[in-house]
Amino acid sequence: MWHIVVGVFFVLHGLVHLLYMGQGARLFQLQPGMAWPDGSWAFSRPLGDRATRVCASVLCMLAAIGFLAGGIGTFVGQAWWHPAIVGAAALSAATFILAWDGKMQALANKGLIGILIDVAILVAVLVFQWPSLGF
Repeated sequence: MWHIVVGVFFVLHGLVHLLYMGQGARLFQLQPGMAWPDGSWAFSRPLGDRATRVCASVLCMLAAIGFLAGGIGTFVGQAWWHPAIVGAAALSAATFILAWDGKMQALANKGLIGILIDVAILVAVLVFQWPSLGF
């Protein structure tokens, strides 16, 4: 039963990344006036905002795929869930840190909560080796 709960959490976290992918690609706005990832401290100056949006969207899609795969891996009892989740969480955290605009306003809209969740996942899985799903 525990593996279902963990798997659902991973899948839902992955689906949130698809929302940010859509925001980055300008398919829709998550909130009125939300400009994420425009103004990224790492990407916007060398690449411009348009290329930054493409990069952030692709990286969010890859993180979402990793979380969805890891969640499915926990549902079906496969040990490969572990590297999929670790890779997805690391990619997700790096994406949101690099796509941050450097401003302290509205951090929740810029992925801060996602970064905190990613760090918690990485600590739980890598340091505490939790959850122990028995496979």
